[in-house]
Amino acid sequence: MGLLDGLFGTKKKDSKTSTTNTSKASRKSSASTMAATQIHLKFGEIRDNVLVLKNGGVRAVLKATSINFNLKSEEERNAITMSYQGFINSLEFPVQIMVRSKKLDIDNYIEKIKKMGEKQENKLLKDQTMEYADFVKKLVEYTDIMQKEFYVVIPYNPVRSRNVPLFQKFFQNLRPKDSYAEIKKRHKEFANLKKQLAQRLNIVESGLANCGIKTDQLTTEQIIELLYNTYNPQVSRTEKVKNVSDFTIQTDEETNEKSEEESEVK
Repeated sequence: MGLLDGLFGTKKKDSKTSTTNTSKASRKSSASTMAATQIHLKFGEIRDNVLVLKNGGVRAVLKATSINFNLKSEEERNAITMSYQGFINSLEFPVQIMVRSKKLDIDNYIEKIKKMGEKQENKLLKDQTMEYADFVKKLVEYTDIMQKEFYVVIPYNPVRSRNVPLFQKFFQNLRPKDSYAEIKKRHKEFANLKKQLAQRLNIVESGLANCGIKTDQLTTEQIIELLYNTYNPQVSRTEKVKNVSDFTIQTDEETNEKSEEESEVK
């Protein structure tokens, strides 16, 4: 659960600048906020490049390239259409195609240009490089240029999650809780479910490749970054995810034990 805390921008408060009572109250408030947020999430963990749901289901995410269909000849269009039709008809399981629109992020490009400018020995070239970097940055900010990303989500659910009664399924979706027993079940089933998911993954990858679409499976770090950016659209523009270790990867039990030790020392 500690990994999920970082996805929602939860930060630790400095206990040295507050009294013991205040720090205890803030920890309780922070813990209750995190719990309230995580209760409404359907996924429980992310491991081995796979998103694991609380009901035991697993999801793999593929990032796909795009095709400029309008620039193709009529023969190429017909070939792409027939290939895509064959791919859809060959599927024996559902897939989710997600199109994500986001503001164009060129921070890395701007940073690269500025580093090149700093290395310039010629003062005129250095000033022109810095001016160019500022111009491009302002241009993107004022024109609000958007970028589209394409994802394909491949699911696989264990048998126990398929035979859930309708009303029980409704309440589970309304408030998806997690428990120690569910976590143990997920860990026992994970290896087998991952094998089944890999078979579906190969089918989707080969089918899209026949359409001229290249795909790459998102890694654990990339899935975390995607979820962070999705749940924090405003904050993610200024606070980038540069390293997964920036998140607090601790269990709730470890966090509580550490808090108790700190309070005893004080």
